[in-house]
Amino acid sequence: MTGNEAAAPGWQDFTATGDPATAAPRIAALRAVMAEQDLDAVIVPRADAFQGEYVTDRDARLRWLTGFSGSAGFAIVTADRAGLFIDGRYRVQVRAETDAAVLTPVPWPETAPADWLLEALPGGGRVGFDPWLHTRSEIEGLQKRLSTASIALVPIENPVDAIWHDRPEPSGGPVRIHPSDLAGATPQERRARIAAELVGQGQRAAVLTQPDSIAWLLNIRGADVPRYPAVQAFAILGDDGHVALFADPARFDPDLRAHLGNEVSVLPMGGLAPALLGLEGPVRIDPQTAPDKLFRLIEGAGIGIAAADDPVALPKAVKTAAELSGMRAAHLRDAAAVVRCLAWIDAQEPGSFSEIDVVRQLERCREGAGARDLSFDTICGSGPNGAIVHYHVTEKTNRTVAPGELLLLDSGGQYADGTTDVTRTMPVGPVARDARDPYTRVLAGMIALSRLRFPKGFSGRDIDPVARAPLWQAGLDYDHGTGHGVGAALGVHEGPARIARRSEVPIAAGMIFSNEPGYYREGAFGIRIENLIAVEDAESPDGRAMLGFETLTLVPIDTRLVDLDAGILSAGDIAWLDAYHARVRAELSPLLDGGDLDWLVSATRPLAARAPA
Repeated sequence: MTGNEAAAPGWQDFTATGDPATAAPRIAALRAVMAEQDLDAVIVPRADAFQGEYVTDRDARLRWLTGFSGSAGFAIVTADRAGLFIDGRYRVQVRAETDAAVLTPVPWPETAPADWLLEALPGGGRVGFDPWLHTRSEIEGLQKRLSTASIALVPIENPVDAIWHDRPEPSGGPVRIHPSDLAGATPQERRARIAAELVGQGQRAAVLTQPDSIAWLLNIRGADVPRYPAVQAFAILGDDGHVALFADPARFDPDLRAHLGNEVSVLPMGGLAPALLGLEGPVRIDPQTAPDKLFRLIEGAGIGIAAADDPVALPKAVKTAAELSGMRAAHLRDAAAVVRCLAWIDAQEPGSFSEIDVVRQLERCREGAGARDLSFDTICGSGPNGAIVHYHVTEKTNRTVAPGELLLLDSGGQYADGTTDVTRTMPVGPVARDARDPYTRVLAGMIALSRLRFPKGFSGRDIDPVARAPLWQAGLDYDHGTGHGVGAALGVHEGPARIARRSEVPIAAGMIFSNEPGYYREGAFGIRIENLIAVEDAESPDGRAMLGFETLTLVPIDTRLVDLDAGILSAGDIAWLDAYHARVRAELSPLLDGGDLDWLVSATRPLAARAPA
């Protein structure tokens, strides 16, 4: 490896976390527990009690049991079969990480778990589940589908914990203040705002179970889970604005206590159940995100429940002016870091560096730009590894980046003032022409969404086809959403709105999304181009209420693979790309020098001036 020789910060671990060979004995041990408890099946989700995207090593039960390390999925184990339910992002990855003789991959959501259970247990049976690890909506939906069969869902203590004898200890990092000038509001203002909504709905309290909602409400940040700067906690917000926060009180120093104020009580996690039992209803709790266990506790006490969305989710998604300003500043610094890495890649001799070398180089660049952490583990896939949508390089899978391959680099950083996520695909040496057409179509879709204006009231499902249309014209598509919401110095994946086929939440000014169409040819290459975009009001000649997008990401888009002769890019697309690159060059040039600046100038030349790869 050449270039910067300083040690990388080591945010990402390259040790393979799963071993397919361990699945058979562990599933056998699980079946022994099932037999002792008279269970015919057990559901093992990837989730923890907070239902977040990331889980700690202690909560990684699905990975420990099966070897599968993806960020979504679940297993159902019966006495004679085990199904591993995974979506389209992981259908290549799962084959490398699991034992096909023990676990059968099940396409999900195409195959509903209820349908699978009905086939696996034709005579009925008892299906165990940990009520802390499933939302109320999950359990209700599953029970409804099974209601016509003699299959009962049985809440149990987690059976995986009973066989996981070397389970890691709980983790817990420092809790810090998120300054109100970055948030655009004080904790007092935010508590009052959400409490007023409760009053307006006739609700006495809200139970908050999403760590990022609590972080937003109280202007705090944490490091309990890597990549996710929130505190693993639960909270009860009263209609008077008081908050009971359930976390380890020892982690909240006097400055934090003063920041929170006298109307926020910090209590041990063990105090949650007694506090719930002492509430007066109706109590608002979100069946889509809250553990089924909490519903059972409240219902058991005879307290009325108002099942409704997390009251913080939508306000959090609509960023304040200060949050948008912080995101722009973070993206500028982050773009300079990514450019330094891309320039480094282009300076290497093809075949002389590996995927891990790239990841480490990018970590060094981001650390130099002031990042506190990554926003997710970097996806760096060369050649066939690029076709694995959520590929995680390990020492076992690491490939030398060979001449003639595409390199897909999807990464992001967590900064004090913002969260970033950017994907670029670049050729390493001359690349076969069969990659040019899909690359140009992915780029055309990304540009089409960037340029889009659309009426207020539209949701993600209404605009998702815009990014897919150039691929559809060639009979191509991709098996993931076009865009996810992004938090402001919070989770890189944030609800409730998405740009995806199933998203019905209206899009509003101030929301931030990724814009990331792609194309993946298994065994050959992957292509994805991603910017973050902020929703803004757009002009209309007839006064219609319209929305559009501001592009936040400021990283050059590789144009060496663009096929200008195919007519895929319109004149408007080309003009947008050239204007984008002119803006990138103008804003990044003051932050770069030497070879990095030279690379930037070359990479941002007008499209017609670029030489093909």
